[in-house]
Amino acid sequence: MERTLLLVDDEQNILSALGRLFRRDGYRIFTANGGREGLALLAENKVGVILSDQRMPEMSGSEFLSQVTTLYPDTVRIMLSGYTDLASVTDAINRGAIYKLLTKPWEDELLRDNVRQAFEHYEMAFENERLKRELTEANARLAVTNQGLERQVEETSLESAQQVTVLNVAHEVLDALPIGVLGVGDEGMVAVANRVASGVLEAMSPAPLVGAFASARLPREMLDCLEQAGHTG
Repeated sequence: MERTLLLVDDEQNILSALGRLFRRDGYRIFTANGGREGLALLAENKVGVILSDQRMPEMSGSEFLSQVTTLYPDTVRIMLSGYTDLASVTDAINRGAIYKLLTKPWEDELLRDNVRQAFEHYEMAFENERLKRELTEANARLAVTNQGLERQVEETSLESAQQVTVLNVAHEVLDALPIGVLGVGDEGMVAVANRVASGVLEAMSPAPLVGAFASARLPREMLDCLEQAGHTG
């Protein structure tokens, strides 16, 4: 991310001195001779940090930075002010229009350190917003995925319920038949027995029929029929 600095002061010699001071730090630098020119530059350029003088004609630094706070709240705003101007910027400080207040005359290295820290603050806030957006997008994608999974579960549950209903109906139909019906699995166990078959065979032996081995519960004649059916099948 390129670090872009806007310097605002109505005195050209001060703008030139500040420009020379910060050029060594590799910033992209814009200069404005007052608040109106500063607002015009901000409308056309993405700026991270603003360093503005307080005492300027037409629009004071606190007035300028107050407008910037409303229009470009992500910027980090620093004011340069003489000791006699401190009372006039108190309201702007209390409203959060000013990130830091530095006094004139400034000390070069201290001013450079403060601007560097302001850019670090700006970049950290920018990164936090980026991560917040990514998290919001990830949560939105996860919500869509969850909705898809919920639909799949609902469809699977509906299909299973339909299958159970079909099986219950088939069982009821089987039970209603007036003849005995048996089903024996490949392992030789009775898997299905309707009411007639269960009534007849369980009368001969009271233990449950389904789940028992056919060889232990069925009469010899029935076993012979099953074996014959197996051969013919």
